[in-house]
Amino acid sequence: MTKTILITGSTDGIGLAAARLLLQKGHRVLLHGRSESKLANTREMLAGEDHIEAYLADLSQMKDVAALSKAVMEKHPSLDVLINNAGVFATANTVTEDGLDVRFAVNTLAPYLLTQQLLPLLGSSSRVINLSSAAQSPVNLDALARNGHRLSDNAAYAQSKLALTMWSRSMALSLPGDGPAIIAVNPGSLLATKMVKDAYGIAGSDISIGANILVRAALDDQFADASGRYFDNDAGQFASPHPDALSAEKSQQLTNAIETILAELTTP
Repeated sequence: MTKTILITGSTDGIGLAAARLLLQKGHRVLLHGRSESKLANTREMLAGEDHIEAYLADLSQMKDVAALSKAVMEKHPSLDVLINNAGVFATANTVTEDGLDVRFAVNTLAPYLLTQQLLPLLGSSSRVINLSSAAQSPVNLDALARNGHRLSDNAAYAQSKLALTMWSRSMALSLPGDGPAIIAVNPGSLLATKMVKDAYGIAGSDISIGANILVRAALDDQFADASGRYFDNDAGQFASPHPDALSAEKSQQLTNAIETILAELTTP
């Protein structure tokens, strides 16, 4: 059965590799990128495959996230898998025009908003795969806030990934039985992505390690009933998330902070 799968950040790295594998399996892949030229090049690179669509959006801008969800909803009555893969670690401009740390904007807020807005397309057999990381640390809600406390690259990345893992579990537990499975996945540490090369100056491990686990998470029966769980691909198994992700109080505080920020940025 052909599935319709949206992968954010699919013009390079793990997202591109996963897109290629899914297309080869006959699925319909909705590519996403923030560079028009890279998106066009990616589509041309995969032109031999059927079932490709391309969507342009800058996920550091919540208005672009909203426009992306609207564009997908206008074209598709349902979505089988949403893979929130796009991520930022180090960049020259760490603050968005909305006053957010770009790591929190892209790694935490954008996937939350995109998932929420695409929920009408995501049924009980659908899945949301959120790209977490082995790098996780307790979230400073002041740093998450607009014009908040500024963090180092490592701290911002690790906190944004824990925040993603926390809301993944919290949202999964809050959805009714007809909602999608929401699963946080650490695809593997220090893979050969541009992010790793730019941040650490190393080649990294085989990128297929990350791509293969995304394909498994999207398609395999092992993940069908794993909503709210965390898969650690370094260990090759489901694992306990960071303790903060198991705290209902901390997760609710985080969700409230996210909702407040998004309301400020998306309310007309």
